[in-house]
Amino acid sequence: MSVENGNTVEIEYTGTFDDGTVFDSSEKHGKPLEVTIGQHQIIPGFEKAIEGMNEGEEKDIVIKPEEAYGEIREDLVKKVPKEQLPAEAKEGSILGMQLPNGQQIPARVTKLEEKEATLDLNHPLAGKTLHFKIKLLAIKEAKETSLEDELEGKKTEKKE
Repeated sequence: MSVENGNTVEIEYTGTFDDGTVFDSSEKHGKPLEVTIGQHQIIPGFEKAIEGMNEGEEKDIVIKPEEAYGEIREDLVKKVPKEQLPAEAKEGSILGMQLPNGQQIPARVTKLEEKEATLDLNHPLAGKTLHFKIKLLAIKEAKETSLEDELEGKKTEKKE
C-alpha cells in the first residue's frame, strides 16, 4: 500500500540546510512525526514527497522556499519605537508579537538603534532551501466516511 490523500502516516525525518546543519528531526522530538495527508499539517513540498511512498521506504528530498515557508518578504520587516520593546531585548532576540486578531507570532529583533528597532516577522525558515532525509514507518488507511456518517455521528453525540 502506498500513501494517498487521507492516510495518516508516521515518519522519521532529519531536516538540514544547504550546509548540512540540522535544524529539526523526529529524533529531537523523541517520536516519529504523525500527519494526515491532505490536511495541510506540514509544508507542501514535504507532503508531496510523502505521497506515493511505501512503508519502510526512505528518500532524500530538497524543498525550495516556495514549497516550504516562502521567500523572505520585505513587507514583514517593520521598524517600531524602541520603547515598545522589553528592556532586555537585544539584536537576535525572538519576541512574541500579538496581531490585532489575537494570534501570537514570533518576531526577531534584527537591529537596535537609539530610538527604533527593526523587527523581522518572516518565518525563521523563510527563504531557505530545506533538505530532508525521510523514512516512512507506517501508513494508516484513510477512514471511509460519508457526510451522512458524519451527520449521524453528531446526532448520536447530542443524544448522549
